Amino acid sequence: MKAKIAFILGSDSDYPFIENGVALLRQFAIPLEIEISSAHRTPERTLELIREFEAAGISVIIAAAGGAAHLPGVVAAHTLIPVLGVPIASPLSGLDSLLSMVQMPAGVPVATFGIGAAGATNAALFAVALLALADPALAEKLRAYRGAQREQVLEKSRKLKDKLARE
Repeated sequence: MKAKIAFILGSDSDYPFIENGVALLRQFAIPLEIEISSAHRTPERTLELIREFEAAGISVIIAAAGGAAHLPGVVAAHTLIPVLGVPIASPLSGLDSLLSMVQMPAGVPVATFGIGAAGATNAALFAVALLALADPALAEKLRAYRGAQREQVLEKSRKLKDKLARE
């Protein structure tokens, strides 16, 4: 099965931050690809990967990077595939990464998510939602996922109320 979503990471140290997002996409049975390439240290490889993603029919690219975090912007500048940016925590708590992504110049959009693992999870879910626009079966899986989240919250509320009633 051909990959529909590609992750491109600035470094292997970014993987722990996106791991839950990857697991979530696998839970939805969405084929994906993961590559490491630096916008600064391997710019030619980054461009080659973008061309490979386009040729392979990738629908969404999730680019995760820390520090200067130029990777999502560089990727977006070279493709029409939607790019979802995930800022990675850094010595400045990831704020530098976040600001680098959200301040893209007009005309080169990067949909930017929260810093770290939560951002990667939300980027993965957003990518699922984009694919679900043209895939009713996937849309139903996403609806079921949201329903399960709702039930988890309600169960936690019930448990808390029970605990407080016993005190």
